[in-house]
Amino acid sequence: MTAPDEVARPPGAPRDGTITVIGEALIDVVHRPGEPAGSAEEFPGGSPANVALGLGRLGRTPRLLTALGDDARGRQLRAHLAPSGVEVVDLGGSSRTATSTAWLREDGSARYDFDLRWQPEAGRAAAEPAPMWAHTGSIAAVLEPGASEVLRLIRRWRERAVVSFDPNARPSLIPDPAAARERIGQLAALSDVVKASDEDLEFLAPGRDPQETASQWLASGASLVCVTFGGEGSLVLTADGDRVEVPAAAVMVQDTVGAGDTFMAALIDALAAHAPDPAVLRSAGPGAAGWSRPVVEAAARRASLAAGITVARRGADLPWAQELAAATAP
Repeated sequence: MTAPDEVARPPGAPRDGTITVIGEALIDVVHRPGEPAGSAEEFPGGSPANVALGLGRLGRTPRLLTALGDDARGRQLRAHLAPSGVEVVDLGGSSRTATSTAWLREDGSARYDFDLRWQPEAGRAAAEPAPMWAHTGSIAAVLEPGASEVLRLIRRWRERAVVSFDPNARPSLIPDPAAARERIGQLAALSDVVKASDEDLEFLAPGRDPQETASQWLASGASLVCVTFGGEGSLVLTADGDRVEVPAAAVMVQDTVGAGDTFMAALIDALAAHAPDPAVLRSAGPGAAGWSRPVVEAAARRASLAAGITVARRGADLPWAQELAAATAP
């Protein structure tokens, strides 16, 4: 398999630059089937925080704009993120650190319950400079009042930043599904790269073929849309008309906590190494200056392998660069 860095980059494409992730950081409280009550394990998590962690472990220096409580769990999250090179920017507005309780099923999949308040203090993020790449998604994208701040930031940054988005829908936290679907559609239309699971798309458009929704996002302006199907692999569609199917890694699944976030982080890392300037990316119509098929295929395969490493161990323990390099070696 060809690694992404072995594929020729477009002229002038930036390799380095700030990647900023905005969204929640929390503690995953994991209950496993067959284990006695009171034996739950706690892991640092939250979809945006996991993406930032994954990017740091792959050699990036990401900034995470989030909200942490001044409590033991908040300190635990900071201590977890720091060794992976994540710069945490606390937007405030939270008296305690959020939690997500995951109830695992026998197949390793999970049901989630959340105790979370997403209300960054007004104006805290206003001074943040536009990064080279901006990513958001999950709870932060739909839970008010913080979701409106996220939308404002993405609109402001978009002129200078490539934007990626993972809806990572959490129906149990969404009081108004119609409003959430509208907001997710707005963010997808502002994004160059969208990644969603088949479960996300079933929530967004019940009974609709996932490829129809992916095609709709491409028509609205995205250059690349990736749909993940768990153990059945992933499908990438581009505005250039490319279609890339990638199988899931063949591993013994411990649990799926953090699998989608790992895929997202590895996909961003690979695509960012070949991303044109946003103005070039969008200048000649959807996809005209997007990623080549070899880059897309290599990035998707690498993301799938990264997710396989995570699901083979407990919790959202995302792979380090050297682990992924070993997995991609011939």
